[in-house]
Amino acid sequence: MKVRDLGALDGPVLLYGGVYSNLRAGEALVRRAGALGIPAGRMICTGDIAAYCADPGESVDLVRRRGGAVVAGNCERQLAAGAGDCGCGFADGTACDLLSRGWFAHADGAVGEEARAWMAALPDVVRFSQGGRRYAVIHGGVKDISRFIWPDSPDAVFDEELDALQRLVGPLEGVIAGHSGIAFQRRVAGVHWVNAGVIGMPPHDGRPQTRFAVLTDGQAVVHRLDYDWQAARAAMQAAGLTQGYHDALASGYWPSEDVLPASLRRPPRAARVQGSFLASG
Repeated sequence: MKVRDLGALDGPVLLYGGVYSNLRAGEALVRRAGALGIPAGRMICTGDIAAYCADPGESVDLVRRRGGAVVAGNCERQLAAGAGDCGCGFADGTACDLLSRGWFAHADGAVGEEARAWMAALPDVVRFSQGGRRYAVIHGGVKDISRFIWPDSPDAVFDEELDALQRLVGPLEGVIAGHSGIAFQRRVAGVHWVNAGVIGMPPHDGRPQTRFAVLTDGQAVVHRLDYDWQAARAAMQAAGLTQGYHDALASGYWPSEDVLPASLRRPPRAARVQGSFLASG
């Protein structure tokens, strides 16, 4: 596995992932980093730059120019290899699997050879220190780049990943991850696990804002990112990417819950309707 060491980073570190070809969200993140006084040298992306939305090539260019260090996601690995699918970890025949065929074909057709060569050279792990604390950044998992790790995944899942990661890079105080699309924090075996979320798609919570995190002196804060989702949605429509993710930018809900654990799924429609009546009363 490829490991890149950034050394000691002094000052807040902006952590983000899943640009998902959402150029408007990427541009908004760069502006937000500027407002926070965080330079590209203290920004780290957990991967999956080119995915669901309309502007894969432009998003890759933006991250390369202004988005800091990047860990390879499954999308980067698959595009670099010229593979025919996203390698996202979706079960065969599920709605997520079927929907991915449309957006991955769009990304595959828009990313040039020079960008693929850059993707092929990306590390699997980035490590750094902040205030004497040691951190490693991965995409999904070390044992499986497309592993979905959720806020309520069993301790054994985290233990397995931490063991593999620390065998690779040494003792850690923190891990930064992505892939699942849901930001969360959890402490396992004395290690602070932070999923920084994604900026290209809302976290299935009914609001269009997306997520990123800032790490300061051992404390991670997850932030909401406001951006021009209307323009991003219009760009998807113009590109013919109307399989459902374009509506997710507006509604805040993913077009399928196949990949989500039960705890993160929306309640059945009848329960939602009943709940709305109770709330209005």
